Amino acid sequence: MTDYPKPPQTEQQQDMPGVTDAMEPRPDHGEDSYTGSDRLAGLKAIITGGDSGIGRAVAIAYAREGADVLISYLNEDADAEDTAQLVRDAGRKAVLVAGDIQDPSHCRLIIETAMAELGGLDILVNNAAHQATFDSITDIPDHEWELTFAVNIHAMFYLTKAAVPHMKPGSSIINTTSINADKPNPGLLAYATTKGAIQNFTAGLAQGLAEQGIRANCVAPGPIWTPLIPSTMPADSVANFGKQVPFKRAGQPAELASAYVMLADPRSSYTSGATIAITGGQPII
Repeated sequence: MTDYPKPPQTEQQQDMPGVTDAMEPRPDHGEDSYTGSDRLAGLKAIITGGDSGIGRAVAIAYAREGADVLISYLNEDADAEDTAQLVRDAGRKAVLVAGDIQDPSHCRLIIETAMAELGGLDILVNNAAHQATFDSITDIPDHEWELTFAVNIHAMFYLTKAAVPHMKPGSSIINTTSINADKPNPGLLAYATTKGAIQNFTAGLAQGLAEQGIRANCVAPGPIWTPLIPSTMPADSVANFGKQVPFKRAGQPAELASAYVMLADPRSSYTSGATIAITGGQPII
């Protein structure tokens, strides 16, 4: 709880969607710390946005828990290859699928590729997201609002719709929402709105899939140190990122991985419709 860096971070900015190697300090994804115990042995998982940030931490944890992993990402080839190698180093299969999940046909391709290359699908982690910072609603271009919904909520629908027919009883869908679903940052209006929609989507989905034995849950991160931050926020906001929560620092991706493992674990068989908040001590209601 106390060993990770605290603000101020170095003032820094990147072009969207951002890359890991350019970050200072470099995020911890659990590369040297996560030890598995076969909680997901033999399972097959898809992780969108699995190349970096939270997605990379989840991919490492899942592989070390015994799962094969398909990593969906936009165009960050170097980050994706690094993550895939970490999965392979754990003795598990890694499949990379690049492309834009705004496109419904690409979402269907992701599911089809998992079935063909992994031989099944037990876990779907809808984690990829887009955000951008604006001072006022009048500053948000129409296309930016539409893009945020297309990536953050429409793609989740397309992926889930395509995945469910292939998922057996005991399978798990895990959606990344945000503290912004309950405590919206006005500078992230579009993003916060989609994260509220994700929470509602998941709650309804959990009820609708209960008879099929498929569980659906959310993880709601607070401020987490990922490439999304320096690529979408002003430099001064990046420098102070995480200062606002009781822990007085940003969380590291590695600190979220155990929640995604717990929700995917077949032993969490009575957990569905839940939101797990990982916020550095900041309550959400």
